Order: sequence, then structure tokens, then C-alpha cells
Amino acid sequence: MTKTAIDKEFMEMIRRHEAIIYKVASFYTDQEHPIGDLYQEVVINLWRSFSAFRGDSKCSTWIYRVALNTCISFMRRTKNRPQFVDISMDIPQPDDHRSEKLKELYRIISRLEKIERALVLLYLDDKSYKEIAEITGLTATNVATKLHRVREKMKTMTEN
Repeated sequence: MTKTAIDKEFMEMIRRHEAIIYKVASFYTDQEHPIGDLYQEVVINLWRSFSAFRGDSKCSTWIYRVALNTCISFMRRTKNRPQFVDISMDIPQPDDHRSEKLKELYRIISRLEKIERALVLLYLDDKSYKEIAEITGLTATNVATKLHRVREKMKTMTEN
């Protein structure tokens, strides 16, 4: 395949799956690290590993894995835990009562550990335990256990 064909294939893949990249980046962004920076880091890492992608898994699974690893590593490097996630990007704002509950949910999610946030993101995106396991490198049983613990943790956070 020629370099031009590879470039076109990569750009098409990014266009098809850019919502995944934005979604993952939005879970790890804060005022100090805008979503654009994380998005760019993810795309760079996708480009660097594009030639190694063999298609053993779905393209979206691979993109989730690279995006999550990139964002977690980026946050680890900056040693800065995000305190706020702007949920206003492209999410339609429901009535005030539901909007407040959604803001509270995102506030609680932003207080979770990095891997817990990743699990919640994938769970909220209707990924099966098997798919979450493929993306995160955990076993499906471990995913189920961790998600159960995260739910309990979030309940406790809500009560406090």
C-alpha cells in the first residue's frame, strides 16, 4: 500500500471514530489540559501505532484502548488529577432537574481513579464486559468485580 493510501485510510478511520476519541478525552480533561491537547495526543499515538494494528480486534476496540492508555499516561505524566469535566460539549441539556443530576454524576465520576473512570466510560457506552476486558486488558470477571466496586463507591460518594 502506498503512503498516500495509508494516509487516506488513517484519516478516514479518524473521521469515522472521532466521537470515541472526544468521549475518552473528555473524561480526562480539566481546565489545565483542554480536550484539544488530549485529542491531539491520542491521534498522534494512533498514527504511531497504525501500522502495527493487525485487525485482530474491532477498530473501535483498538481506538478505545489507545485513547484510554494515552489519556491515563498523559494524566500520570502531568501528576494532576482533574477536578472538573465540562459536560456541555455536545450533550443536549435536559430539563433543569435532570441536568443537575447529570452534572452531579459527572462530578462524582471525575473524583474516581483513572481506571475506574475508564470502566465507567465504557460501561456507559454500552460495552459488554467482554469488550471492556479487551479494551482495558483486564479479564471479564475482573471488569465485573471492579464495576461492582465502582458502583458501590459511587453510591457512597452520592450519600456523602
